[in-house]
Amino acid sequence: MSDTQVLSAAQMRSAEQAIFDTGTSVFELMQVAAGGAAEWIRRIAAGRPVTVLCGPGNNGGDGYVIAHLLQKAGNAVTVIAPAEPMTDAAAKARALWGKQVLTSGGQTHGEVIVDCLFGSGLSRPLSGEHALLLRDLVARHHLSVAVDVPSGIASDSGALLNDKLPTFDVTLALGAWKFAHWSLPGRAKMGTMKLVPIGVAPVDGAAKVITKPVIAAPALDSHKYRRGLAAIVGGAMPGAARLAAEAAMRGGAGYVKLLDGNAGVSANPALVTDAAPLEDALTDARISAVLVGPGLGRDDSARERLALVLAAGKPTVVDADALVTLKPSMLVDRVPMLATPHDGELEALCRSFSVIAEGRRDRALALARTSKMVVLAKGPDTVVAAPDGRIALAPPAPSWLSVAGSGDVLAGIAVSRMAGGKDPFDAACEAVWLHGQAARHCGAAFTPLDLAEAVSGALEICL
Repeated sequence: MSDTQVLSAAQMRSAEQAIFDTGTSVFELMQVAAGGAAEWIRRIAAGRPVTVLCGPGNNGGDGYVIAHLLQKAGNAVTVIAPAEPMTDAAAKARALWGKQVLTSGGQTHGEVIVDCLFGSGLSRPLSGEHALLLRDLVARHHLSVAVDVPSGIASDSGALLNDKLPTFDVTLALGAWKFAHWSLPGRAKMGTMKLVPIGVAPVDGAAKVITKPVIAAPALDSHKYRRGLAAIVGGAMPGAARLAAEAAMRGGAGYVKLLDGNAGVSANPALVTDAAPLEDALTDARISAVLVGPGLGRDDSARERLALVLAAGKPTVVDADALVTLKPSMLVDRVPMLATPHDGELEALCRSFSVIAEGRRDRALALARTSKMVVLAKGPDTVVAAPDGRIALAPPAPSWLSVAGSGDVLAGIAVSRMAGGKDPFDAACEAVWLHGQAARHCGAAFTPLDLAEAVSGALEICL
């Protein structure tokens, strides 16, 4: 879907060029984009005065058109442009405005400030003059709106190109989402985000935003094995594996089994514990997917257990301690694999697989391509990357997820989705969404067990 795709600056330029190739001019497309943005701003302003800050490029051109449309709608509008237009379309837009343009902020203040200084093509810091102007204008207005990407934020990474950049109340993405809209630290500066469509077609190879999955209820003739048997491997710290199992039992699988020869009887009567030696337990042909890592430990016994799981050749989720122990030689060709590292584990995996990259997204993608595993790089801006180059970005989730055991719950959901037949990439995306939604159900200061118990409620709203 085009409304979930995330484009780099280069992809966005190509997508716009495809529109121009149909006969639409740059200025005509500018009017479409600015028209959609102006309607949002008109509603936000609700008749109050608006100040529009315009830059020299086409983002500034959007600003002039927005100013023109807002004034036609009855808003009092002030336009500030510290530099003259540098493109033909921006010059036409300024002529359309046709009224006074201030060159500095002076003592301008008011209700709503609209940032059209620089857009998604910016890759260098704002000049000191421009940074100060933007900061002061935002501070002197009650509400602030950024058009496309807030000035001073790198659209391809979300990096802050300047210190002390202002935080906006609303950001209006033009045509398609950019990586900055879903990547920290830039995302934290954007407030509420809205997408303004301009006719951009779906782009091959584009990243996507993870959205609510559509999950079907079991068929009328289903039984526990048809819904999937998820096996979770225990280890030195049994609590983590049991926590993952609690989430897996609520993530859609029909049967969850804890493979732990030292566990004894589970405190939860719904959780089956298999005390057989691991190599024997893994021979069960009914097992649909295996999770290894939560509480596994990092000693020789843990390495042996991981090797046994990988040698079994079943679809596998590798999490926690198993990620630090995993070596390239242990992987089995063509077995569906999902790795779920946090930043420290991702760094360790990159060292093991000789991957050199910067940032969570680029590291995850490079690791996925090298290892042939799907990589769910978890954190405050989670990324899912596939060996074929697919990328999915998680929407913001409650920061209360930053609690010990949260990752075990995520891994449990993921193995449950894989046991039900999902491939690792789709299972990872569904798990990320369900994990965030379960946190919303829990509210504030929840425990990981609270989170696991909320997974079924999160799944229910996907039916």
